[in-house]
Amino acid sequence: MASQSPEDEDYMDAFMDKFKTEKYEGGFNEDTWEEEIEKIPMFMKKVPTEIDPEKNPDLACLQAMIYDEDRPPEDQAKTYKDDGNYYFKEKKYKQAVASYTEGLKKKCSNQEVNAILYTNRAAAQFHLGNHRSALNDVIVARKLKPDHLKAFVRGVLCHIELKNFSEAVQWCDNGLKIDPKEKQLLELRTKADKLKRAKERDARKARLKEKKQLSEKEVLLRAIKDKKIKIFNPHCGSSDEDEEDRELKHLSELSLAGLDSEIAVSSTVFLNENGNLVWPVLILYPEYGQTDFISAFNEESSFTLKM
Repeated sequence: MASQSPEDEDYMDAFMDKFKTEKYEGGFNEDTWEEEIEKIPMFMKKVPTEIDPEKNPDLACLQAMIYDEDRPPEDQAKTYKDDGNYYFKEKKYKQAVASYTEGLKKKCSNQEVNAILYTNRAAAQFHLGNHRSALNDVIVARKLKPDHLKAFVRGVLCHIELKNFSEAVQWCDNGLKIDPKEKQLLELRTKADKLKRAKERDARKARLKEKKQLSEKEVLLRAIKDKKIKIFNPHCGSSDEDEEDRELKHLSELSLAGLDSEIAVSSTVFLNENGNLVWPVLILYPEYGQTDFISAFNEESSFTLKM
């Protein structure tokens, strides 16, 4: 190391002696030094979302250097990727999506970087509840990097949230072909397969229930027709149809919901164990502005017994 010249030593001595009589005006304030040091980029704990060049000229200068459009597209894409990762860790998922999107706009030639941008954006979209958008991103990521296991994992999570359990199992199987021991995919496959079986079981139960309800409805509608009961339906039939056609159309389009009482929507007509029709009945007293409601009135009963 070269030794200092006498002129340099004299200058430093004079510079230091000056502070014995003069107060240094550029130093930190004793009361606000923590806030002041936080404004220096090197010591910042958090980067402000919006940078004001007047308040933070040093940071604005660094930002201009980092986001210089003259830099190679790959470098710019990586910068936005890092920004997105920062926002993701801070749980600022909208900002993370915006950063990853800006990185993709650079259209760099490195497909691995692009695959990571798509996969990371999918993760941010997933946390925002945009599962379909997230799934679309991981589909692209898989095309760019077929062995990208994170894309498989996030795709499986999306399919599970979308209740596409069969697809989730298939994605797991495809990912496990790349790495049969991938722990997260193995766990997700077990979960997806269990949910798939439960969904299929519920679907079978729903079909059986629907079939039973349809059968009961057909029996009820037939009983109504056999008893020569006319159900008024202003939306069914036309003047050009004959009586038989109108009756058949009435029978096929009759909705039990139309028989429900507006006062007690859970009450509806049904057949009891003796094959008798039991109706919900609404009785009006217009002269008094009052009503009575009978939820189950047997067709063989008399009104006098109910009054």
